[in-house]
Amino acid sequence: MTVRPATTLWFARHEINLAFRDWVSMMTAGKRHRQSTIVIILLIAAGILHLIANAIIGPWVSSGVGIDKPTLVMLTGSGLLFFSLMMSQAMESVTRAYYARSDLDLILSSPASSNRLFAVRTGAITLTTIALSSLLASPFINMLAFHGGAKWLSAYLVLAGLGGFATSLSVILTLTLFKTIGPQKTRLAAQIVAAIVGATFIIGIQTVAIIAYNSISRFSVLQSPELITMAPNIESLVWLPAKAAIGEMRELLIFLSICFATLGMVIIRSSKSFGRLATEAAGISERKIENASAPRAFKKMTTRQALRSKEWALLRRDPWLVSQTLMQILYLLPPAVLMWINFGESTSALVIVIPVLVMSAGQLAGGLAWLAISGEDAPDLVATAPIQPRSILIAKIEAILSVIGMILLPLVITIAFISPYFALVTIIGVALSAGSATAIQLWFRVQAKRTMFRRRQVSSRTATLAEAFSSIMWAGMAALLAAQYTLFIAPALFAVAVLAFARMMRPKPE
Repeated sequence: MTVRPATTLWFARHEINLAFRDWVSMMTAGKRHRQSTIVIILLIAAGILHLIANAIIGPWVSSGVGIDKPTLVMLTGSGLLFFSLMMSQAMESVTRAYYARSDLDLILSSPASSNRLFAVRTGAITLTTIALSSLLASPFINMLAFHGGAKWLSAYLVLAGLGGFATSLSVILTLTLFKTIGPQKTRLAAQIVAAIVGATFIIGIQTVAIIAYNSISRFSVLQSPELITMAPNIESLVWLPAKAAIGEMRELLIFLSICFATLGMVIIRSSKSFGRLATEAAGISERKIENASAPRAFKKMTTRQALRSKEWALLRRDPWLVSQTLMQILYLLPPAVLMWINFGESTSALVIVIPVLVMSAGQLAGGLAWLAISGEDAPDLVATAPIQPRSILIAKIEAILSVIGMILLPLVITIAFISPYFALVTIIGVALSAGSATAIQLWFRVQAKRTMFRRRQVSSRTATLAEAFSSIMWAGMAALLAAQYTLFIAPALFAVAVLAFARMMRPKPE
């Protein structure tokens, strides 16, 4: 079927083609022969996740689920967790829609309507947000439907409505930032807002659990009698999404109508300014280049110091680094609160805190190592410099580990005041986890653009799994070592085995 150019349908087909190519590239890393392997891996992962969901959901549903306050509180709390993640993803996607150039310059310079382009891309962001949240929630929804009946499948429609509403709020927030602080500061501010929104509810509910119940589990709050007593009556409109998820058709239709009507109005009102704001955002890099021409005093330093300084400068200037790492850093707040509450009283809480810090160190090190090693901005220039490649790699590793150390140092010092032994265990675990993640990135390094950070895991499934398993095993070792169990040797040996396997499977130099 021939579609007339520059129409809404034409833009929609263009976005679908781009999204499909991007998805295939992401899942296969550009190698089509991997498609069957990817399908098998996804099916196995889906099966495992459904088994885990069944173990969590099964007993709750089998005891009987009705439209009562405990059920509505649990469903509403779980929905807010997903909505906060939706908001974070949608906020970042909307921001990228204004700043990511790709084909935007070509389309905006054509006679095509930017209003239609923005409407279609906002719809694409909505669909992407809905798809990701549905994928994450599908094991639980499917198990609810399996045990409680097909009425629970309406939860997918509730997620669709939440995705549309999250996109609407994200567009409003982004436009507000453009108008208040300007396009030059909006990119950074939007990333900070996205990370805070994505982590606030999860961190908040965990903090309440720590303060009130001395537990880091969020379900201890959602199932608490105090919260259920304080909750509004069943007839309150607060429970509209929860009742819709249970399968109440009237509430479902009202909820979907509100969400998608809001999305439609936001698109209509905001699409007129898309072309102008995107053009303003395009001029940021040019203005930065002009401002960077001011003379600076030359500072004498050694080769290694210069290389480290260069890596820190690249990390500091990375336009999307905040959204890539800030949420991981914010998730360290609940362990910090747990230490604060138990400071001077008990060291048992540290057995929970230490593995969290060790895993966070591995995740942060893996991301920063990819940016420094595979996401090098000027690989040809660095390769032709009169410097040994070994010195370059050492400087990159030092820059990465120093950043990890700066982030975790305050927590380690706090642990040292509580127990020097636990501080030593934390340092050992963090060093091993961060060092392992960095080593894996070194073994599987593939030159790529820094903008490909969000898809860095697809370059090698082996590297992704090795990085995850090594962090988990080092965290387990640290927890057992903190509890003074001799079994800590088992996860340590398994982590070493994972690293040995990763090194054996690394790409051979040509």
